[in-house]
Amino acid sequence: MRTSTTALAALLGLTLASAAAAQGFAAFPVSGPPDWAGAKAHADKAKALAGEQWKAAAEYFCSPGVRVNLITDPEIEPTRLFDNVWALGDEGTTVYAVTTPDGIVLIDALYPDKYEKTLLPQMAKAGLDPAKVKYVLITHGHADHFGGSAYFQQKYGAKVVLSAVDWDGVAKARMPAGHPAPKRDVEAQDGEAITVGGMAFTPVFVPGHTPGSLAWIFPVSEGGKTHMAGLFGSTILRNDRLTTDNLAQELGSWEKWAKVTKAKKVDVELQNHPLFDGMPEKLRAIRARAPGQPNPFVVGEAAYQRFTGTVAECLKADIAKKGGKVPG
Repeated sequence: MRTSTTALAALLGLTLASAAAAQGFAAFPVSGPPDWAGAKAHADKAKALAGEQWKAAAEYFCSPGVRVNLITDPEIEPTRLFDNVWALGDEGTTVYAVTTPDGIVLIDALYPDKYEKTLLPQMAKAGLDPAKVKYVLITHGHADHFGGSAYFQQKYGAKVVLSAVDWDGVAKARMPAGHPAPKRDVEAQDGEAITVGGMAFTPVFVPGHTPGSLAWIFPVSEGGKTHMAGLFGSTILRNDRLTTDNLAQELGSWEKWAKVTKAKKVDVELQNHPLFDGMPEKLRAIRARAPGQPNPFVVGEAAYQRFTGTVAECLKADIAKKGGKVPG
């Protein structure tokens, strides 16, 4: 079904309103006088941790006013990242299709409008049958992530997974005509894996972007070797417009994520909003690489921890700039 002009306008209004609420676009008071020396110390530490590999992440999170994802972002070329993982969607919002012996697991499903115009055609191009989608794992309860999930739920009986608190938010979402929200389905439990085709998808509660945001850990394979992928689904894209309490919550989630990913030996970095991790360059590199060349998405365990540390230090710098007490 094509979205009418009126419905698209409603969708854009919903998207912008949701983005404003999620990113804290209101004028929030600060906690006290800025600690510029502390802010600089944390920003310098972020840059040191980042090195060249995560330089873009340090610049993104330690700088105010960076761009967010938009409904008008250009589509990406459907790209196979691993033997069992495809990247779909657009340059600002990515969906991952994970193939298993028992069907396909989608991580997110784009906007209500874009699953028809983008996701389904891209799946067809990649040779992925939408009828084989068994689960849609949602990173958080905003329409640019859960929007297309109702299609797979209603047409093919796919299970949709969200945290309980974000299901509450989805139930109140204003959706454009002809594009319903998914019906309340599986409630993710922190650390309790969902197994599909012998593959474990482990949710980790990381509140921040929404009260019930989730990160996901799951195995990926290439050439007979298994790696562990980590996707942090709670990234707040405008840290400069948040209160110190909001920033402290987000920082706590990143620090929790760092500990869990270290224990799980995560060595593959993925994002649902790949605006700060060199995704376009990695996609070009993986499409052009010769046999035997390294996979650019396999960053290594130590590098993944430097990535999480880089973001955490930028969050600490933001707290110090607002005159808040930096946790720890």
